[in-house]
Amino acid sequence: MTGGNKANYNVGDIVLAVAGRDSERLFLVVGILDESYVYIANGKSRKADSPKKKKIRHIKLLKKAENNFIESLNLKNGKFNNSVLRKIISEFKEI
Repeated sequence: MTGGNKANYNVGDIVLAVAGRDSERLFLVVGILDESYVYIANGKSRKADSPKKKKIRHIKLLKKAENNFIESLNLKNGKFNNSVLRKIISEFKEI
């Protein structure tokens, strides 16, 4: 089962892993490698300081990050930390 299409992913997008050992878990895109790979983390099984490199065909986009979303978080050094990742994902689950 593959999920991703060639959609343009952005940092802050919420995605669902559809393949691999992380299958059926929610993640936040924390980095873009190229048109085929992104870096994802959730603050629990995949920490912010060691995100998972994932093929975009193995993830499904659930929610695009809104304009200025990253700037609104006031991240230290412009980087996510685990508590911020967990908070964003838990707030998405409540919707």
